[in-house]
Amino acid sequence: MFTDPIADYLTRIRNAQKARHKVVEIPASNLKKEITKILHESGYILNYKFEEGVPGVIKIALKYNMKTKMPAISNIERVSSPGHRKYSGAEELPRVLNGLGIAVLSTSKGVMTDKKARESKVGGEVLCYVY
Repeated sequence: MFTDPIADYLTRIRNAQKARHKVVEIPASNLKKEITKILHESGYILNYKFEEGVPGVIKIALKYNMKTKMPAISNIERVSSPGHRKYSGAEELPRVLNGLGIAVLSTSKGVMTDKKARESKVGGEVLCYVY
């Protein structure tokens, strides 16, 4: 059992990209599924597949630049941790790389990016930064 499953999720993606893997398998949870959907909608991963079973699995196809072979995600980092939660109100939501990256938030209206949270005028727990 992991003490921080979201940090494990992000670390698996980071390590798979450093090793130039095409696909990474991650143990599933509802929060991880929502983060995966956001990464796909934002264009940071190619595709994903949820495999049901006793230990559910998320298969993520990683995205690389065709010419330079560089990963689409240059940095993915955990902001809030179980021992030190980071919350932001609707007015002080973080801007990652001046709007070029995304911050993933867990809000009362579900998991969303910082841009959608600004539009919805809702704050929440800042889970991670991706750019």
